[in-house]
Amino acid sequence: RCNHRFSTHTQTHISALIHIYILILDAFTTKLLSSCCKMSDLMSEKITIVENLDKNREPVPEMNAIYFMSPTAKCVDALIGDFKSKPKYKAAYVYFTDYLPDDLFNNMKMYCGKYIRVCKELNMSFMPQEAQVFTCDNPGAFWSIYSPKSQDKKKTLEKLADQLVSVCATLDEYPGVRYKKDSNLDNAKTLAELVDNKLARYYELDDSGKKKEKTQAQVLILERDFDPISPILHELTYQAMAYDLVDIQNDTYNYKSKDGAEKQALLNEDDMLWVKLRHRHIAEVSAEIPKLVKEISASKKQPDGKITISNLAQMMKKMPSFRRQKDQKSFVSVQDLAVGSDVEGVKVKDPMRTLLPVLLHQYSTYDKIRAVLLYIFSVSGTTDENLSKLIQHVKIEDERDFILNWKELGVPIITPTSCSFLFLRDRSQEEKYNLSRWTPVIKDVIEDAVENKLDIKEWPHQSESPAVWNGSGAVSARQKHKASAQDERRSGSRLIIFILGGISFSEMRCAYEVTQSVKSCEVIIGEPRYKIADDGLPNKPFYKNVSNRQ
Repeated sequence: RCNHRFSTHTQTHISALIHIYILILDAFTTKLLSSCCKMSDLMSEKITIVENLDKNREPVPEMNAIYFMSPTAKCVDALIGDFKSKPKYKAAYVYFTDYLPDDLFNNMKMYCGKYIRVCKELNMSFMPQEAQVFTCDNPGAFWSIYSPKSQDKKKTLEKLADQLVSVCATLDEYPGVRYKKDSNLDNAKTLAELVDNKLARYYELDDSGKKKEKTQAQVLILERDFDPISPILHELTYQAMAYDLVDIQNDTYNYKSKDGAEKQALLNEDDMLWVKLRHRHIAEVSAEIPKLVKEISASKKQPDGKITISNLAQMMKKMPSFRRQKDQKSFVSVQDLAVGSDVEGVKVKDPMRTLLPVLLHQYSTYDKIRAVLLYIFSVSGTTDENLSKLIQHVKIEDERDFILNWKELGVPIITPTSCSFLFLRDRSQEEKYNLSRWTPVIKDVIEDAVENKLDIKEWPHQSESPAVWNGSGAVSARQKHKASAQDERRSGSRLIIFILGGISFSEMRCAYEVTQSVKSCEVIIGEPRYKIADDGLPNKPFYKNVSNRQ
């Protein structure tokens, strides 16, 4: 029976399959493997052919095949179809990304068991997007969880819980689990219970047959309503602006070389220049690129990576310079609405007056929707009459649901409450740019978690990690567990953040910033799906162009 636990990197497993030449992938594992390996990595292990499980494939009966696929009925049926009548391959080495249900296992065993040489379950049912960012790559999760018409919320949360356990297992962590208590929604609480129960079952016995102790790690699960502002604001860092303003598809930037040839550059961890610049403010990058061009010209060689300096410069030219904006006052007004005070630190007393300059500017419909939402968030909801006036003024009657749907995320929209801003940590000393004064609430949460300062009433423990957890990485002798390869490569503890309503680039940046400043704690952040722009309620999405590639 499949019983292998994935606790190392993908390439470690692939390297064990040296004499197998055909690799067959489904849609999910194609993306997963692409995020971990290059074709050259596969070829170095003598895998010379990569095929799509869902497409018709020519039989190669003299060769063995690796099947790396999701544990679904569709994938298992495709496998069975390859061997049921006339076998397409000599033998099959089958690897599933997650637990294979018994009925599917029995079908596979019945119809093609004699051709299967290896069958293992790898805990890899998530997508590593960046060094410290992951997604469950579940396109329908957002709708399933938040739509009042959804019929499969429980099933979706179960699947997400399995994927979060997979993340923890990959990191060799048995963490404590906490969630943000919410008066409007119970999704975070439900998911925390599911994750904790599944972790307990998974770690009931470790590889040596002993019960695994909790490790120095925590999982924090949140709804989106803890901070509705961050996904609404335009983030002015290089990465966010690139995705916001340049046509980048599937993390690929298409450009023309000097000779006019069409080329592609992947914006990923392999490009050190991209990694170096992506979290920097656009003003800093604008000043940095001319210096880099000069340095490269002097040395007459490009740095390592796929994106050359000249291509970065081309990308920059496609982004409108904020120094050429006709009216920066409206951008400042947006920050005032978000932060609740002006650049001098004076509290905004009349949010409507702050909103008007933005609505009067020639912005796109979606940017005006952002501004209206920021106003509503700043006053903790408005009246139906006031909202109707705003919608008529901005002429967004057809997009009314873009605003109203936020109530399904637990965010007050229509409510006659008085003006109240989110309580935010004073970061005025950290502010460098007037147009980027907002700091995502998740940064406060992460810093409090690392310092063990989260209010237990607001952040109940579903289960606790070792009591000494404070981000320092200290572990008592009684609690110390056998060091894994991952432990040896890092010092300190891990904090895994999972936001059910999706994450924005600004929140991803915060995970890196706190990790860099604290050093003793690695922060990893994830969501159900990396891009949820086209999901939402029936006919009207929650977001759709309302955030920097939320």
